[in-house]
Amino acid sequence: MTVVTESVRPPSKLLWAAELPRAAWTVMSLPRHTRRLRSEPVGDGRPVLLLPGLMQGERSFVLLRRFLRQRGYQAHYWGFGRNLGARTIGTQAERLIERIEAIAATSGPVTLIGVSLGGMIARLVAQRRPDLIREVITISSPFAGSAKATNVWRFFEWITGERLDDPAVAARSAEIAAPLSVPTTAIWSRSDGLVAGEICRDDHGRSIEINSSHLGVQLRPDVFLAVAGVLEASAEEPPAGRA
Repeated sequence: MTVVTESVRPPSKLLWAAELPRAAWTVMSLPRHTRRLRSEPVGDGRPVLLLPGLMQGERSFVLLRRFLRQRGYQAHYWGFGRNLGARTIGTQAERLIERIEAIAATSGPVTLIGVSLGGMIARLVAQRRPDLIREVITISSPFAGSAKATNVWRFFEWITGERLDDPAVAARSAEIAAPLSVPTTAIWSRSDGLVAGEICRDDHGRSIEINSSHLGVQLRPDVFLAVAGVLEASAEEPPAGRA
């Protein structure tokens, strides 16, 4: 199993304070990369489900979804509005699993792409229903360490109504951190101002380092390109259990 490290510290106050300016710069710089993004090759048409971060909803993925659809992928929103954790997807992720079952029934195993908390939820679903999942891509998701190695753990408790010291929550965190039986990629940044980059890496799968804030990370051109590269690299690999 992945070792959940308690000794990792949250990002510095300096990085925390820089989150909003860096996110704003990300948005302003997007037009400069339009030509490069349009030159990416067409994909294999697989179904992809986008899982937003804490308190985010479908709008946070408008540009990434458009990019993936232009590449030929069946990119879906998750369909539940803002991500409030278990309050949104069900205590056992049952609502989300039903959504994925419906997509998989018509299009085959689903690739999950999740930002922050969305990536952690993606890993939870892949642990419980690997038969439905082709691949998991997490983006700035702090799944491999203590939630207290973040600057937002109190906000998480407040929004979700869950406490980190609840044995059920701790057990779920350990389940999320454990190695998956499907291919995984973790996109992470050591300069993240909200969550420690060290706990966003995947020691049992592929890890791709970027230089990014946490806020707006799903809008970064290098994230678009990293996701496209991962999908392209795995296009020739048969879905698990379907060789």
